[in-house]
Amino acid sequence: MGLWLATACGPCGFQPDPGIKVIVPAMPTTLDWSYSDPTSWVNYPVMLATQKGLTTLGADNSVQPGLAERWERERDAQGHEVYTFHLRPEVKWSDGVTSLVAQDFVFGWRRAMQGRERGEMAEILGAREAVDLQEHGAPAEQVQAALEHVGVEALDPHTLRVTLERPRNYFLSRLANVYLFFPAPSADLAGKSDEEVRDYFDRPRDGRPLALGPYRVERWDRAGERVRLVHNPASAFQPPLGPGEHPAPVVTLMKSEIGSALYERGRVDFVFIDSALALRGRRPEDLHDEPLLSTYFLAFNTERPPLNRPEVRRAIARALDRDALLAGLLPAARTTNVYLPPDLPGAATPEEAARLPHFDREQARAELRGVPGLDRPLRLVVKAGDSFVPETAIAERIAAQLAAVGITVTLDARSDFSSEVARRTPEGPRAYDLYLRRVGADYAHPNTFFTLFEREGNHQTGWETQAGGEPMARFERLLEEADGEVDAERARTLYAQAQQVLLGEQAVIVPLYHPDRYYRSRPRLRGLDVDPFNFLSLKSLRLVSEAGEGRAQR
Repeated sequence: MGLWLATACGPCGFQPDPGIKVIVPAMPTTLDWSYSDPTSWVNYPVMLATQKGLTTLGADNSVQPGLAERWERERDAQGHEVYTFHLRPEVKWSDGVTSLVAQDFVFGWRRAMQGRERGEMAEILGAREAVDLQEHGAPAEQVQAALEHVGVEALDPHTLRVTLERPRNYFLSRLANVYLFFPAPSADLAGKSDEEVRDYFDRPRDGRPLALGPYRVERWDRAGERVRLVHNPASAFQPPLGPGEHPAPVVTLMKSEIGSALYERGRVDFVFIDSALALRGRRPEDLHDEPLLSTYFLAFNTERPPLNRPEVRRAIARALDRDALLAGLLPAARTTNVYLPPDLPGAATPEEAARLPHFDREQARAELRGVPGLDRPLRLVVKAGDSFVPETAIAERIAAQLAAVGITVTLDARSDFSSEVARRTPEGPRAYDLYLRRVGADYAHPNTFFTLFEREGNHQTGWETQAGGEPMARFERLLEEADGEVDAERARTLYAQAQQVLLGEQAVIVPLYHPDRYYRSRPRLRGLDVDPFNFLSLKSLRLVSEAGEGRAQR
């Protein structure tokens, strides 16, 4: 540790770490993927590089076999959904000796049901009871007894049975990358005290913690904000190697406020572009982009006149020219009038998209003419500060476009954005009129987008009050039916109907574009990119030899 810090380069804070050096937005808060914490997004790059799920995602974001080579799905006599997973028999943990077994899932998932995100496990049969017992301070013995009866069973070393309270067709998608569902090395952890388990994850050493992915953690330097990953030759999930390519033996993840400068000086090998302003002008040859399962939208305060009228909200949606809003702000932009991204399984068809509000300024002007209440300015709240989404520029263009149809918009950039859009006036309704926001998928399924706009979702639009709550109730019934539907096409149709209620009938939001994530990486790196969920992806990382790099450049 002392030698490592002694080699730092003074004021810039750079430390000459070994291997591939990658700048990440934040450091993990834990390496214990089962226990986790509410700020779990910061842990994903390390978890996804070192662990695996029962399923994985294909190039089209469809569910594919992961640690499970196959599975069966059925409903029991009580209406519960039962999955039987058959594990790949050749998978071993990173020590090269310990085999993956079904008990690793039983052990890990029971730990997750006691962790800081235990509510995420509530759909497993019996988990809700175990979670409720903990919330009410039940004795540990009572909680353990409840955990013994949850719907996760090892039928034999390579067969796992999982029972859900009710059918949920997004469950397989969640297994692919929600790391709470990853297995834990039960042979290492069983019998350890809580303190010993914390030490196991907090102080990586001697090849621990064990991993299943192509990398394992060798070192975690909290003070220096570094995580060193080393290649895991025992992994069953090696990167695809072409001629002249080989795995990267060491990858160092680091946090730095001057990542772009370090990249320009040749000190690091990968950096995210976190400023939309930096994307204007000449495009560097090493600039790359990956489409995200994400949507940037304009939201309405549906309780505040005149925006409490759906026809006014629909007219505003028609007044916005998405292509003009984004023109010149980014190297490219996937503008849209639909909520679900096109790369998401179950997204809208072109025919369904055509039925949703789209740009028609003359129709918007006619529909807005004479509407009472539009003589006052509408306050548009945006997040203050720079990001990879050009929020302020988009807001300014929205104001200009709405002025063309007779609506005055004032901009309010807030560092306390979340608090401001939730703030209510003394009369009751929220204080804002409009806000801009990006939502990203947690897993590759429509459910992850629609839950935001359910009654308990953090949408802050007040649309639960519209028409006495009937539209939202109908929206939630459509989602409930779709989530439990086995037939994929039938489910897609139901989700499309829910989207029509949200965007067409009620016009609660106006989708603007589906963001991409931009980054720079060295030419000798192959497969180091960003996944659809905006996380660094190392699963396909490999290095090109100097000879191979020369051929590629020619």
